[in-house]
Amino acid sequence: MSYPEVIAAERPAQQLQRTAVPRRLLMCRPRHFEVSYSINPWMHPEKPVDNSLAVLQWERLRELYLALGHSVEVIDPLPGLPDMVFAANGATVIDGKVLGARFRHLERTAEGPAYLAWFKQRGFDELLWPEYVNEGEGDYLAVGRRILAGTGFRTDQRSHYEAQEFFGLPVTSLTLVNPRHYHLDTALAVLSDTEIMYWPAAFTPGSQAVLRELYPNAVLASAADAAVFGLNAFSDGRNVLLPQSASGLIAQLRARGFHPHGVDLSELLKAGGSVKCCTLELRD
Repeated sequence: MSYPEVIAAERPAQQLQRTAVPRRLLMCRPRHFEVSYSINPWMHPEKPVDNSLAVLQWERLRELYLALGHSVEVIDPLPGLPDMVFAANGATVIDGKVLGARFRHLERTAEGPAYLAWFKQRGFDELLWPEYVNEGEGDYLAVGRRILAGTGFRTDQRSHYEAQEFFGLPVTSLTLVNPRHYHLDTALAVLSDTEIMYWPAAFTPGSQAVLRELYPNAVLASAADAAVFGLNAFSDGRNVLLPQSASGLIAQLRARGFHPHGVDLSELLKAGGSVKCCTLELRD
């Protein structure tokens, strides 16, 4: 595994020129979305879910991506897989190489093969079905040419070595401690090739120290913004899409020259997901 190295920009982040980089994204329409089981603290099957509203909110997110110049591909949802809408968990794609997802909970295990089949059908030829549990970009976040990798609740730490060997990139392990932030992408978001934002209390003291060493100028979220999933965000280097209720993060991002876009995905949050959960980046 890699050792920390300071990769933050030398001049203050707020002075940087923000440039949007068009991205290729994969999403899954929540046609079969419901909360019929509970595998995280956000999920309460006894509470009603408005599927039509979930689809409408998702469509607005997709339309925003398109309006910002990104391309969006859509995988067909499968009946009986209500969480398939959370495309970020379906795989990790870097340099055109696809690391499949092996889910921890039985309710989601069929999603991994479904996503891998989509990649095969579209000509991706470097694919790996993992030996160890990993939940895709839920726990693997690429920051430039480094992969930050979460563990503690879902992804097996042994999979971090598997990812490093497959992608040939340094992987830095980070341990999560708050069950409401069970995936890395609920506690940390990538803003650019050198910048992140995160909630320190979601991590062990050692992982906090690693993040401080690597990203001393990171945006630090408040507990309130973390609680509304404000860190489950997507950035193209200039535009940052995040839950509209994360007002503190929105103000911090604007002060640093980013263009935040508040999004309402309140129905999907009932299953513990928001912007980033719905978004898998296809890195060629």
